[in-house]
Amino acid sequence: MPDTILRLEAVTAGYDQAAVIRDVEVAVRPGEVVALLGANGAGKTTTLRAVSGLVKPMDGRILFAGEDLARSSPSARARLGIAHVPEGRGLFFGLTVAEHFRLAPRNESLDEALAYEYFPRLEPLQKRRVGLLSGGEQQMLAVARALARKPKVLLLDELSLGLAPVIVERLLPVVREFAQERGCAVVLVEQHVHLALEVADRGYVLSHGRIVLEHDAEHLRANKQLLIASYLGEGVQGAPAEGGERA
Repeated sequence: MPDTILRLEAVTAGYDQAAVIRDVEVAVRPGEVVALLGANGAGKTTTLRAVSGLVKPMDGRILFAGEDLARSSPSARARLGIAHVPEGRGLFFGLTVAEHFRLAPRNESLDEALAYEYFPRLEPLQKRRVGLLSGGEQQMLAVARALARKPKVLLLDELSLGLAPVIVERLLPVVREFAQERGCAVVLVEQHVHLALEVADRGYVLSHGRIVLEHDAEHLRANKQLLIASYLGEGVQGAPAEGGERA
């Protein structure tokens, strides 16, 4: 079994000194897709932001290839190989598809050909402004830009937001394929639980800011009542009763 490339050790993080996630433990191996599941407000987005450096942990450690990221800025983490596709996609509607692949951090280039290899539908749209693309095409571009950076860790936050399930069904297998072929570790936050677990190797469930369940995806797919109970914080060892956290 390969060593983990990303590990969260007892991470507590939040906003304005108010903890949203507490003592979160997550490990992801190269080539593995891990689904981070939970109800709205459970802390999934905060967990991804802590990994990419947008939120500073109050306690615990985040390790990348065994190295503590505590002193690494978001841009430094990106250079190490951590790519984060946020909930809002992070696109510029006035720019074309091709121009988005020319937007790269200093001393870094994006592999446009690699992006089109995984999302061939974007290639004939190179000269089209992003504001004229469909929601599905915009999400493809957001993910394609991340893949073009050849990441070692890919963080995906709510790919399905505003999209029909049929579009998500096309996107997620591409993520799975990239992880397998490129050895990229993927952490996937997704409200369409059944779709996420179809492509994931393992899943973690967050409830009220704490991990209350972790198991392989096949087990979670086969035990829907356990999954539901975990979402609600019921019938799961260690599930806390408090609520009201910000996602």
